[in-house]
Amino acid sequence: MNQDMIAALKELEREKGIAFETILAGLEEAMASAYKSWWKQQHPELEEESFGVRASIDPESGDLRVWLQQLEVTEHEDEETGEITTDSKVLSEEEVEVTDEFKGRIGAQTAKQVIFQKLRDAEREMTYEEFAGREGDIVTGIVQQSERRYTLLDLGKVEALLPQAEQVPSEPYRNGERLKAYITEVRRGTKGPQIVVSRTHPGLLKKLFELEVPEIEEGIVEIKAVAREPGHRSKIAVASREPAVDPVGASVGPKGSRVRNVVTELRGEKIDVVPWAADPATLVANALQPAKVKEARVDDQTQTALVIVPDYQLSLAIGKEGQNARLAARLTGWRIDIKSETQFADEQRGSRRAAPASLDGGSQRQTQAPTGDGPVPERPAAEESKAAEA
Repeated sequence: MNQDMIAALKELEREKGIAFETILAGLEEAMASAYKSWWKQQHPELEEESFGVRASIDPESGDLRVWLQQLEVTEHEDEETGEITTDSKVLSEEEVEVTDEFKGRIGAQTAKQVIFQKLRDAEREMTYEEFAGREGDIVTGIVQQSERRYTLLDLGKVEALLPQAEQVPSEPYRNGERLKAYITEVRRGTKGPQIVVSRTHPGLLKKLFELEVPEIEEGIVEIKAVAREPGHRSKIAVASREPAVDPVGASVGPKGSRVRNVVTELRGEKIDVVPWAADPATLVANALQPAKVKEARVDDQTQTALVIVPDYQLSLAIGKEGQNARLAARLTGWRIDIKSETQFADEQRGSRRAAPASLDGGSQRQTQAPTGDGPVPERPAAEESKAAEA
């Protein structure tokens, strides 16, 4: 160690952000370990547990000093587990001269290894800290490797893992193409930070709109709820904090340019942008767009909404395989029962005809309007006798 080495370490601190004290402490620990191994080779009769080494490096001159320590080792047995642990106690220590042989060959090699290791550890830690604060954000990566179980995205400093469960089945991922993904988890790994991303998370849709719509990024327009079936269709409910700003118009953009960019990034996934409403009935009606709703009735106790639509809007309100109604239910948090005007009117007539036939305290009979395949309604006895005479 010399002043040139100290100057190099301080330069690393400025360039890489690694604390000088951290590298120096690591060097002292490594030098102590290296000197102990070297001393054992010079004195093979010594038991390795009987002595230790302490090293110190002057932070100004770089001078290396070494002390040999005489140790007392005691063993302790855990009464519950039976495991044996050892404790070392320093009885005495004596400074020894560091030879030129150790400084020139072993010391230089050890210092090089420690510095490289510290650099790798520091870069990994810095990368982890950088991405750990970005959970819930989106990143753009290049597809590096695509397999059945996962796809790797190159983010520059690190690779991100896109598991099969977070992939959209209808999306092919080709090597070399750029792809946006949502960071769901950042964890420490033995080879550096491991970043897990998703293409199916609803947060991806929300973040893409933040990128495309300045009003959302500035907080003027707020995305209140998101419901998504990845690769097929999504719904978002938006609200404006300023009365003069139309939240739906701002999100869709001029001639649909903004929402079209999001659809392109999601490989053609259809997106419905609907206005948010504090009133549950209005919100449910809005959530069923593009279908036109005539009336919506909500039951707070059962969290159920009855929605009445024109006959020609019934299939549109339900959607293909119930998709529109299903997404609307997720978006609002209400169970939605959709009926056409004809269905609702028939049920209302049926319920009225099922009312009591007399109010004089006599027996009550329920009547039902005849249908093509339903039961024949009961007739009064007088009518039955007239029919028999005829």
